[in-house]
Amino acid sequence: MPVDLFEVEAAPRAARMLLLAACDGQQATIERADGSERALLRLQLPTRRDPRSYRDWTWVACSIKLPPTIPPGAVLHLPTLRIREGRVRADLAFSYPVAKAARTGHRVALGVDWGLNTLLSAGAARVHDDGRITTLGAGGMFRAAGVLAKQHRLRRESEYLHAKADHYQRLTSGDEKHALTAKCAVLAAEMRYVRDRRSNLNDALAWAAARWTVDQAIAASATVIYIEDLRSMEARGMGRSVNTRLSQQVRGKIVDRMQHLAAEVGIALVTVPARNTSKHCPQCLVPLRHRKAPDRPTASGWKWAICLSCRWQGDRDQGAWRRIAARGLTHQAKTVTDRTAGTMSIRTVVDKLEASAVITPKTSRNDRSKTGPTRRQATRPTPRRRRAPSPTGPQGLAGKRPEGHAHTDRPQLPRAVHRHQGATTTSRPAKRHQPRGTALGAGFHFHAHATPPRWGDPLPDPRSDMRSLS
Repeated sequence: MPVDLFEVEAAPRAARMLLLAACDGQQATIERADGSERALLRLQLPTRRDPRSYRDWTWVACSIKLPPTIPPGAVLHLPTLRIREGRVRADLAFSYPVAKAARTGHRVALGVDWGLNTLLSAGAARVHDDGRITTLGAGGMFRAAGVLAKQHRLRRESEYLHAKADHYQRLTSGDEKHALTAKCAVLAAEMRYVRDRRSNLNDALAWAAARWTVDQAIAASATVIYIEDLRSMEARGMGRSVNTRLSQQVRGKIVDRMQHLAAEVGIALVTVPARNTSKHCPQCLVPLRHRKAPDRPTASGWKWAICLSCRWQGDRDQGAWRRIAARGLTHQAKTVTDRTAGTMSIRTVVDKLEASAVITPKTSRNDRSKTGPTRRQATRPTPRRRRAPSPTGPQGLAGKRPEGHAHTDRPQLPRAVHRHQGATTTSRPAKRHQPRGTALGAGFHFHAHATPPRWGDPLPDPRSDMRSLS
């Protein structure tokens, strides 16, 4: 037998990487070079396989190209060197200062509501000096129907595999020599494969939803994100299939990723109680009537909300994020911070503050109320087309005065030009349509009128500072 214990064991296997984070400044240093595009890494490496003294070591300088994702003012840390495809790769870590998220004093907030078909519905709101709260734009939705459908398919497959494995387990009764033992091992491997696929899909969905939410807050210049508290949400009253879909959501992961990404840009993430956010009107706090769709006002449902008091109507989730943002802005003085986890939340709703958590509607741009004297109009309107023909001139377009819509070089003018060209005539189509007022000339755009639906929301105000990165 060997005399040494290490002679019995084989040579230890180690990864082909070099962790420089464990080195001190006497063995490795890194600093920026050539502005902010490159970094210079200096290492003290041995010149022989068995270094015996300090003379067997020498300094080696390595130039690292920095990616554009590293900010110019970031502090670089010692990387981890790896060998991949014959080249040395560096896993570079960096840090930069971020302003601490404020607990109160917010003027613009992003309200986020959870949904079933639309995973997230979000929009920005602003509180003015006089206490009024208005929305910035019409908001947006994060739809992940394709990812959720794949997730539900994997869930059903996982349930089927578990049921089959339990049945085989009962048949074998722990006998290792049973004929179904090999099939049980195959089922176990397949269940691990499906579980890993579901986990990777949930992680990708969580990062995508969190990134979208934080981007919306950055675009709206919001300093806080108010989101529903998951602990106050219950999946009940919608049937077994809907409750299963709600319980399988990755909402907890989305909140964790959202908190991480919001902290990188100094935006606070505050949870708000979800009670009555979808039940009450965002403009008058009156209970809403829920219907299936806007064109089916008599069919009971849960997707479309109608207020009989102020005549507001819209998507249920669109009204919910307005309520969440207004509730967060009015209750921001009640925000508390958890000392252990560092999360912020509004735990209780005060009735006095809730009464002022209403959205002030904006006046429509289509308001045609008379605010001054009518502008004087000419007694004889200007004709649509020039009556004088184009002058004769050289061939080509140079030096030729334009004549209007129709060209004189055509042998016959279009049919629409011959109809109703007088200055005092009215275009009257042969069918039932009767134009409103006097319209000169012929043309589809003069007599086509589209009436907006009664449930249509007003167009967003382009003068607002609501922007989107999508």
